[in-house]
Amino acid sequence: MMELREFNNQVHPTPDYPSPYGSQHSLRLRTVPPQETSAVQFDWASPPEDAEDSNEPPNLRELPLHMGLKRAVWQVQQMKIPVVSSSWNIKQSQTFRRFCEVAKHVLSYFVLWKRGIQKIGGHFGGGVQSYFLFLRFLVILNFLSSLLIAGFVLIPSIVFRSMNFNSTIPTTVNLTGVEICLQYDPKPDTLMVFITYFLDLISGTGFMEYSYLFYGYYTNFNSMVESNGFSYNIPLAYLLTAAFYFLFCFICMIIRMGGTARVAVVTGGGATGGYSALVFTGWDHGLQEDRTTKLKQSNFRYRLQVDLEEERLKKKSASLTLSQTVSLYALRVFLNMVVLILIGATFYGIAKATQFSQLMKTTGFKGLVLQYLPSMVITASNFVVPLLCDKIALLEKYSASTTVILALLRAVFLRLVSLGVLLYTLWEQITCEGDISKQNCIPCNYYYDEYKCWETRVGQEMYKLTLFDFLITIATLILVEFPRRIVVDHCSCKLTQWVGRQEFLVAPNVLALVYSQTVVWTGALFCPLLPFINTIKFILFYFCKKITLFQNCQPATRNFRSTTSNFFFLLVLLFGWMLATMVLLYSVTKIHPSYGCGPFRFSPTMWEVVPQAAEMLNSTSAEFLFYMGSQKFSIPLFIFSCVLLCYVSALTSVHGKSVALLKSQCKLEQRDKQFLVRQIEELNATVQKEQREPQQPQRETDTATRWNQHDNYAFDRDEDPRPY
Repeated sequence: MMELREFNNQVHPTPDYPSPYGSQHSLRLRTVPPQETSAVQFDWASPPEDAEDSNEPPNLRELPLHMGLKRAVWQVQQMKIPVVSSSWNIKQSQTFRRFCEVAKHVLSYFVLWKRGIQKIGGHFGGGVQSYFLFLRFLVILNFLSSLLIAGFVLIPSIVFRSMNFNSTIPTTVNLTGVEICLQYDPKPDTLMVFITYFLDLISGTGFMEYSYLFYGYYTNFNSMVESNGFSYNIPLAYLLTAAFYFLFCFICMIIRMGGTARVAVVTGGGATGGYSALVFTGWDHGLQEDRTTKLKQSNFRYRLQVDLEEERLKKKSASLTLSQTVSLYALRVFLNMVVLILIGATFYGIAKATQFSQLMKTTGFKGLVLQYLPSMVITASNFVVPLLCDKIALLEKYSASTTVILALLRAVFLRLVSLGVLLYTLWEQITCEGDISKQNCIPCNYYYDEYKCWETRVGQEMYKLTLFDFLITIATLILVEFPRRIVVDHCSCKLTQWVGRQEFLVAPNVLALVYSQTVVWTGALFCPLLPFINTIKFILFYFCKKITLFQNCQPATRNFRSTTSNFFFLLVLLFGWMLATMVLLYSVTKIHPSYGCGPFRFSPTMWEVVPQAAEMLNSTSAEFLFYMGSQKFSIPLFIFSCVLLCYVSALTSVHGKSVALLKSQCKLEQRDKQFLVRQIEELNATVQKEQREPQQPQRETDTATRWNQHDNYAFDRDEDPRPY
């Protein structure tokens, strides 16, 4: 073997005589040198070309080899034993590697809804699958948040209440003149009829109001609980748990956004190579049914139509005259004004419905309807106004992708700001329109007559929004989607066939999840168990959406065709988190807590418990914490953050230019390949044309002359080679 390898590695000189075939002959007539073979050869000893002094084995995924040869190469790599390593280290590394593989394989069985989501992706494609992946992310996020709140707030409160550890009013608190503000007794009567229990369960009043669900139930723990050398500060734990809950959600979103942004940057955001990516890599090979395959084909057809329509609109816009351009932009400005008027009227209706609902005092079913009036108005506006905006967007003469993006932005703005309008209206009433010196806010610094425990009232509103959203989803599934499918399947008239089954639109469904999660974040401070309720709600959402997807819906033929859609949805979720964070900061730092309920009832603001707890520490720890909150630390931190942001921005710009340069090089290489292909086609056409010409009578003479002109040293020059 060694001799054969050395012989193969030797460079054998080529013969001195030229080839009997001229350069103008066909490429098929040229012989292949004996050193080259058609099989793939792999040099076991040579390192990769781009590896300089590297002992790492080549990545098998990057090698152009079939699976059998890759398996053989992998086995050879496993047999390589480093000289400097002992056999014990090798066994340990192999054992650890096998353990990691087994652990990864075992953990894959515990992935939530793995097979169900894979089945959804196989039947309806990756677009619909992304909705359920986003839903699973929110379920896990809410579940972990529920564990955080239960571990630091709920369980300690239950334990202390069962052991009768009740804190007393601090002696430093002056309650002169505010005795009336301490009156708060929401405990219902013991004997109640079933309908009253049901109404209390739906509205969050009665026995639900004075439970662990809402802020007002934690009244007995307004200071530190001490027993046998053990102390636990419930107010501090309540506030810091809410802060860490928001921070934990923010970190999870940033990590997930980083992954989706990385994919968007690698793929170029879908902005370049659209035709090639669609034709060569756009097909979803996980589809399993003929119906979904046809829908995927129609989706491809629609996307190509969208591309062609966008190109046509670009050419048309480039050919517009000045007067036509001015009239087009004037039309768009007018239509945008109409949209803003619709959204403004919606906000005005939400504010009036909230005021009317808070002022009216009725009981029974009528009182339940009045309590749910803001939720009804918000839900109806989120359904009607986007439809009207979509119809208006058709008149703006934008491209299809721009129309979809505008519709999504308007829907996001409507959903998030409508929730902000509801909270703003509540705070205007709680704080007497921001003027606590008014008669209604004296002496409690908030509207005590109407809101004896305003934190619980805000939590009840968020609870009703969450519950009403769930009830509307179930009602739509039972009363709309199932009857529509039955009518379409059993009626053959043209109208029902034209209407067809309901399409599962990914973007509106994802925005509904974002809205629900924003409501939970907003009410988490006032309703600590709201994340747990939302976890159960999203789990039920998964099964309901899965049932209606397989039984009633079909995939949408017009998808939101952008590789950055997942990043966009997470960005919208981040906006919802920012809105909820503003609510948290305003409630903690500006509004006076209720005197009659809650763990902060004897503090001017909720934030006051933090410096009070810091003062109870030793001097070194207290000085360190106060330094962390002072300007001496915050200003340098802000400057450092700005410098770091500028560095990251510059690095991103450099990487973007590098990506653009590589894309331009790829385009040049594609042009070079096209040029070479044309040259080969012309050469083959020329050769085929010469081969079709009639044979010349002097072909033998020309061949003999050409043979004699060759310097063939295998024969003597003076000897006739014909006898040989």
